[in-house]
Amino acid sequence: MKFIFLLCLSALAAPAIAQDVMPCEWQSSARNVVEPWAENTRTFANGDVRLINIDTVEPAVGFAYLMILSPPYDELGDRQCAVIGAAPGIGFAGLDFDSLEAGYDPAVGLVFDMVVRGYDPETGATPRKFLNVTLNQATGAIGAVVTADRN
Repeated sequence: MKFIFLLCLSALAAPAIAQDVMPCEWQSSARNVVEPWAENTRTFANGDVRLINIDTVEPAVGFAYLMILSPPYDELGDRQCAVIGAAPGIGFAGLDFDSLEAGYDPAVGLVFDMVVRGYDPETGATPRKFLNVTLNQATGAIGAVVTADRN
């Protein structure tokens, strides 16, 4: 089990890797929203899209997730909910929510960029990296990639 955990974390050292976009589960609990809430959530697309800074406390090198509430809506009118972490079941070693920038690309939809920290199991360091997230509100497709440099 420890080997699998370290193997998942070692993926963070790669130059550009796809991140794990998961349906909301235990990470998305309201108790995990970083306080103060007003500074750690942001809305876009006339309030239809909300990004939320999540801190699950453990594991210490993978506690931070980005949660996204967005269209499409289901038959009850509820938005889809997803969390982005570094690897299956593991978050980042930190999110710099203040660095969040948003834009729009007609080819892919909404585009979000922010600074994250990734755990390097070889050095024990948490180097600064850049998370790029794309969101197509019409299809619900969410993509996420981390790079060592801003593209």
